[in-house]
Amino acid sequence: MIYVHTTAPLFAWEALEDSPSLRTLRALLASIPDDKLLESLRGFRGHGRNDYPLHVLWGVLVLTIALRHTGVEACLGELARNRGLRELIGIESEARVPRKWNMSRFLEVLGSEPHRTLLREVFDAMARRLGGAVEDLGAQTAGDATALNARRTASDEGRRRDAEQGLPQATGGRKEYTDDAGNVAKVVEWFGYKLHLLVDVRHEVALAYAVTDTKAGDGETLPQVLGQAEANLPPRRMETLAFDKAADSDAVHLVLHARRIKPLIQNRSLWKEDLERPLPGREGEVSNIVHDECGSLFCYDTESTPCVRHPMAYIGHEARRGTLKYRCPARHGGWACPSDAACNKGLKYGKTVRVRQELDLRRFPAIPRATKQFERLYKGRTAVERVNARLKLFWGADDGNITGARRFHAYVGTVMVVHLAFATLLAAAPRRGPLGKMRLGPIQKALQQHTP
Repeated sequence: MIYVHTTAPLFAWEALEDSPSLRTLRALLASIPDDKLLESLRGFRGHGRNDYPLHVLWGVLVLTIALRHTGVEACLGELARNRGLRELIGIESEARVPRKWNMSRFLEVLGSEPHRTLLREVFDAMARRLGGAVEDLGAQTAGDATALNARRTASDEGRRRDAEQGLPQATGGRKEYTDDAGNVAKVVEWFGYKLHLLVDVRHEVALAYAVTDTKAGDGETLPQVLGQAEANLPPRRMETLAFDKAADSDAVHLVLHARRIKPLIQNRSLWKEDLERPLPGREGEVSNIVHDECGSLFCYDTESTPCVRHPMAYIGHEARRGTLKYRCPARHGGWACPSDAACNKGLKYGKTVRVRQELDLRRFPAIPRATKQFERLYKGRTAVERVNARLKLFWGADDGNITGARRFHAYVGTVMVVHLAFATLLAAAPRRGPLGKMRLGPIQKALQQHTP
């Protein structure tokens, strides 16, 4: 059983056992609300042969991922040797251990409708359970897409069935990384799919996911993943969303603005000339206020020779007005400016500028990029990279051993379920206090009461 020290985070991922015990695996299987999925699979099988019950095949797949095996064959081999592990998922004897082709067929069925949708519903139910018990889960989020290796469906008939299910085939992907000068510094190529994730920054728990072909853009898929995450959380829970430059588009910023989610998105460098421009909405008037491509405001001291540019002091976001408020940097910082008389004109507080966000939502987000708050919150984006690493390295989402679109989608969906199952165990684990005393907090009690 997992035990976590009271000083450790709620989701203490480093506390996971390298080789989970039978007790931990039993709790893991019990935490997965898979009744509806298994009922659907049994209905699909009907009155056919039942040499290997569906709950056994499902248990083998979950154990393959949870025990970090390199493939299903390795897990089947361990089941043949380990009586306790067999009994855990209802296998009566070594002779009743499924064969590799039985698991291959099961993955193909699991990746077909309606079972694929029911598998996602298992993930959503577990995410909602965690969101209801952990009051800050999903408040600060981050998104990203990562490459997953896979193999195309081998037969023409299989590809036809994949197309009927609306599943794309594995294709070649390519991603270029550029330096500050815009030159290509690194190229990553793979053959397979893309996994789009939205995770909680503080707890490193996935809230939503999508598997697409390699050509799907991060910004194009974000609204779909965002909608799934919001449905898995209490209303208005999500406050911020961090993403890299791939999501820097007018459409993404419009979606986030409509949902009252503050974007933390680095902007793409598109201006080749005129690296600063007059503040929009002030055409026809003489003004010393300009902004750069990131949306940062500056004022010019026109009395000095040559003119001196100063960053304006950001005062805050006025949500009701939909504006960003800036103040004279000299008055805010308490230093003398030669242009004080011309700019402030006797105002005690000094000149203020309000920028309407609707002028350019991409340029003027609720948290301006040139602020310490943006820098601090944007650092949380690394959480999604750590989640990606666990999914790909610990639980085998990127092994590249799965052939066929339906099998691959079923396997990745199960990996996501196992991820949330371990998250549930960590959050529900008793806390080890001083002198080895164990206690349950309100979160642990809530999760243990709602665990099947």
